Amino acid sequence: MSRQDRLLANDMFKPQRRIARERQTLVDARDALGRRRSERAEELQRYLTLERERQTSLRETRRSAREAQERLSQLERDEKSLNDRIAALERARREAEAHGAATAAAITTADLGQLDWPVDGTIIYQFGTAPGPNNTRIPWHGIGIAAPAGAPVRAIAGGTVSLAGSLGTYLTSVLLDHGGGYYSFYGYLSEATVTRGERVSKGQVIGHVGGESSDRGPHLHFEMRGQGGIALEPINWLKAHR
Repeated sequence: MSRQDRLLANDMFKPQRRIARERQTLVDARDALGRRRSERAEELQRYLTLERERQTSLRETRRSAREAQERLSQLERDEKSLNDRIAALERARREAEAHGAATAAAITTADLGQLDWPVDGTIIYQFGTAPGPNNTRIPWHGIGIAAPAGAPVRAIAGGTVSLAGSLGTYLTSVLLDHGGGYYSFYGYLSEATVTRGERVSKGQVIGHVGGESSDRGPHLHFEMRGQGGIALEPINWLKAHR
């Protein structure tokens, strides 16, 4: 009887142990499913965060591209305005020469490498085409000279003031007509200390460095133009940089 009781007891414990194992299996499966759900939720959140960052980055890139294009377009319009102004001066000069009223030139080819710098400073961009933001190309018809805000800007040679005022992205600017088809242009001034039509002498202060709010900081944009308004490499005309 005792052996039969033990056998019966074992038969009863077997289902209990099986049920316990199956229950533990179900509990483990439930916990694993909970972990997977949590991991999937975290993965989805990471994906959503990355997508928001991607969309934000895309909007910023597009905005930067639009701003860069707008700046280039404005620069082109301002350059055209300057070119048109010089073209008008050139037409007047040629007409005067045709009537025998040629004026003396304050600049000649003998001045190559001999002209004083309009302001003391460091070159921050060169003459020519340079890379711009968002894979754009910026055509520089002059050089940028970094200098302290308020530093005096001087005329490289004697001449007549043809422009003294605002010129779009160049801010306050001065254009000097040196005669003989030579011109010099000074942009990003905080102010002009000369007026249109005024005669200036070599070394005379014509304005002061501005441009603090530009992405280049305080600097002078300096150009030289030759007959026909063609842009000349300023470095070739200025004295060796100190």
